[in-house]
Amino acid sequence: MSKKTKDKNWNYSPAPESSSSATIEKRYNLFINGKWVKPSNGKYFKTINPANESVLSEVAEANEKDVDIAVKAARKAYDKTWSKISAKERAKYIYRIARMIQERAREFAVIESMDGGKPIRESRDVDVPLAANHFFYYAGWADKLEYAFPMRKPKAYGVAGQIIPWNFPLLMAAWKIAPALATGNTVVLKPAETTPLTALKLAEIIQEAELPDGVVNIITGAGKTGAAIVNHPDIDKIAFTGSTNVGKIIQQAIAGTNKKATLELGGKAANIIFEDAPIDQAVEGIINGIYFNQGHVCCAGSRLFVQESVYDEVIRKLKWRMKSLIVGDPMDKNTDIGAINSSEQLKTIEKYIAIGKKDGNQIFQSECFLPKKGFWCKPTLFENVAQSDRIAQEEIFGPVLAVQTFRTVDEVIAKANNTPFGLSAGVWTDKGSKIFNVTSKMKAGVVWANTYNKFDPTSPFGGFKESGYGREGGLHGLSAYLKFD
Repeated sequence: MSKKTKDKNWNYSPAPESSSSATIEKRYNLFINGKWVKPSNGKYFKTINPANESVLSEVAEANEKDVDIAVKAARKAYDKTWSKISAKERAKYIYRIARMIQERAREFAVIESMDGGKPIRESRDVDVPLAANHFFYYAGWADKLEYAFPMRKPKAYGVAGQIIPWNFPLLMAAWKIAPALATGNTVVLKPAETTPLTALKLAEIIQEAELPDGVVNIITGAGKTGAAIVNHPDIDKIAFTGSTNVGKIIQQAIAGTNKKATLELGGKAANIIFEDAPIDQAVEGIINGIYFNQGHVCCAGSRLFVQESVYDEVIRKLKWRMKSLIVGDPMDKNTDIGAINSSEQLKTIEKYIAIGKKDGNQIFQSECFLPKKGFWCKPTLFENVAQSDRIAQEEIFGPVLAVQTFRTVDEVIAKANNTPFGLSAGVWTDKGSKIFNVTSKMKAGVVWANTYNKFDPTSPFGGFKESGYGREGGLHGLSAYLKFD
């Protein structure tokens, strides 16, 4: 091979996914009591494609009156219908929803990428299949609650108010709706205002599945709509995924009430590479943990700890891998890193990058082309980060990695745990004994070993400290929607 050919920078030809399989209405109303209802204030807001800033649709903005109507519909459905039918019949409805998600998987994946900015590969291969799997899983448990919790008498809370974020819109809806239905609760769910479309598409499926009216109500809006759900006196259970600050506000709002809550909040996950780790595998795990998802997951491995003896090798291979990442059109199957979800989130990420530079950290960014329109951020790495630096302590929610070194096991455990958060972590080593030693001392709800960002509906997920409390997934996800005599 000639030097000219060897040094040539090869590019993939575009391989865009067609949007023709997706039907997006020009305007969406509120889904209440099995019907599409206009907002009482007549207000709508636009949801845009973050990759090109084009308007995808107009979505209804629910106010307190609309929330009250939705909660009353959910209460009536619980009292008159959902709590009366057999668990076996409930399971049939949940299973039907799962099958319909599978049947329309391509449409869901396309809408998820268009509305949220994530690469079509992630929507197609991760988000949509996992969402369907959660409905399948909890359909199986619906008529087996007495076996899941022997010697106890499980009962539904009643009406669950659910508020989900913009990073996994469909998956978060499935995480919350499926166990709530399986345990006999009814639902009022609000998706994030920047990514409402797949939740509204899910409402279409719920309607087509002929779920009894009012069992699931999906209403759209911003912070005030969510606050109205939290503060409504006839809500029995709050399930929230989002920022730690909002989680604290919810805690204060429900204090002194009989409302129960599960909160899945922020994170600042530590990914630890020991000198005996499979380095190439670990580097790919780091890329998967922070860059493939644009850092848009609360469990993103945004802090990297590398043992000193392999630091140079890891950083060299990590930078080489970062250079190969393709940033661009989320609908292109070649794309590794899509668009940032909103201009506000991009400003937050850019603010933290500026802080990292100001603190004197050594920055590396891949030399990739960024489209002129839309919201984009280059994969970013900071070296020589101090434990006290803000980029090592605060959640950025973007493709920004803070790298530190360590020498001993005790040192890295102390550093990894020295954060207000405790959602997730990763450990890379060839020694099983070291895995058990380190993971048992990590203050994190989920710890992956020699892998990262692996999810399964049978496994519980949740955090400690300021990352919230309660679990979603598995039997723990069922118990979050049950009370026991």
